Amino acid sequence: MAEQTETESASNIVKIEDAGPCKKKVIVEIPAETINKQTDKQYDSLAKEAAVPGFRKGRAPRRLLEKRFGKETTEQVKLKLLADASDSAVKDNELDIIGEPDIDYENIELPEEGAMSFEFEVEVRPDFKLPKLEGIAVEKPRLEVTDEQVDTEFEQLRRYSGVWTPREDGGIELDDQIIADAVLKVEDVEEEEKLDNTEISVRASGFVGQVPVQELDKLLVGAKTGDTKKTTVEVPKTYFREEYRGKKVDITIEVKEIKYLKPAEVNEQFLSRFGVEKVDELKENIRNSLQGRLERQLKTQMAEQVYKYLLDNADFELPASVVADYSHNIFRRQYANLMMQGLQREQIEQHMAELQASSEQQAHQQLKSYFIMDKVAKQFEFEVNDEELNGHIAQLAIQRGQRPERMKEQMVKDGSYESLRLQVRDEKAVEKILESAKITEVEPKEAVKKVKKSVKKQKTAEKEEKPAKKSTTSDKKTRKTTKKTTKKKTDK
Repeated sequence: MAEQTETESASNIVKIEDAGPCKKKVIVEIPAETINKQTDKQYDSLAKEAAVPGFRKGRAPRRLLEKRFGKETTEQVKLKLLADASDSAVKDNELDIIGEPDIDYENIELPEEGAMSFEFEVEVRPDFKLPKLEGIAVEKPRLEVTDEQVDTEFEQLRRYSGVWTPREDGGIELDDQIIADAVLKVEDVEEEEKLDNTEISVRASGFVGQVPVQELDKLLVGAKTGDTKKTTVEVPKTYFREEYRGKKVDITIEVKEIKYLKPAEVNEQFLSRFGVEKVDELKENIRNSLQGRLERQLKTQMAEQVYKYLLDNADFELPASVVADYSHNIFRRQYANLMMQGLQREQIEQHMAELQASSEQQAHQQLKSYFIMDKVAKQFEFEVNDEELNGHIAQLAIQRGQRPERMKEQMVKDGSYESLRLQVRDEKAVEKILESAKITEVEPKEAVKKVKKSVKKQKTAEKEEKPAKKSTTSDKKTRKTTKKTTKKKTDK
């Protein structure tokens, strides 16, 4: 049986019932006395401003005002009552809601007499207990920079400094870039989307336009100039672009040109780009850079163990609708995380491509982590002030060769500023947990085996989990628009 509570809020009778994971049903009854008071107030205000032929302002009788402005006034009274009653019900019952109440304003009528009842649903933050945060077991792999890693990074620098060169003979190879004319036919959309002379990178997880395509390499590798390739993809339900989300897309690709990345020659011009004169100097700089990256990697691996511990030991459910609505926010947070790791632009793009095509389960796990870390930060009473955040932005600006104030302005615009604040807050919380953790050094291979075993176990669990029915983001936008419209009308 669903949990139910009943309260009286500002003379309204309010009932709260469970309506599923992270969802509450709110039933409100507004007494006739409150309706009459609001109606009188509305007409008193109207009388002072309304222009009625034959009467001075403030002198028109109520019956004429009702006849002339009755329908509009009734609607305004209704909207005002609904907005006040729903806000009061949420506040007085301390519902920690996500998004806006789902109220069907148009189908609720103000009664001619008697009380008015209405109901709505709200999504709320999950209620759960945190596991023990002190003394958790964490493994620290023994890692060191090898000559092989230095040589691999050296070759990568040659590639980054290389030039895209037309492939004269043979077909498409992995990591090539092609120029193609593409046609996208989206399910339930009549008009085809044509992309002329579009660039397509040949990767395992790639894109044609803005549509993610898994196993794109298998489709294109071996094809030659003039060939046409076709495929159909099912875009993930958590994809950040709404026009493709959860839909089938028929894709036709006509190859016009094939290019491969020709690495730069190792000469004086190449070395001067990195401020050195000899190859040994450049490799020493690479080693130092890799060492710094290795230390960040160790820190990240240990942090991931903390996250996994929290995810495994915090038990609560999330509805699929919440996962879908917040998938875009997860995308921004991950972008901020990759920036803080100091990765190269091409590396970030590759990671983001994987994230954009991520499954619903991955979004579910990241969102669950968000709620857990939010509760951890509150328990530790961690906050990130603007001065602290500005310091992180200054570091990012140096890495990316931008002015800090310009980067901050852009981050505020695109929403990643607050995402960065959450990221920094979470890092502080993890560092606090690691201070009291029981850390054991292990060989890298042993750590990798345990991670693989954990992933395999997780995938098995994912197959057994049945996804819940989810609402669309467009529904969410409609509710928010209605809410804003209500506030505007009641303010008048």
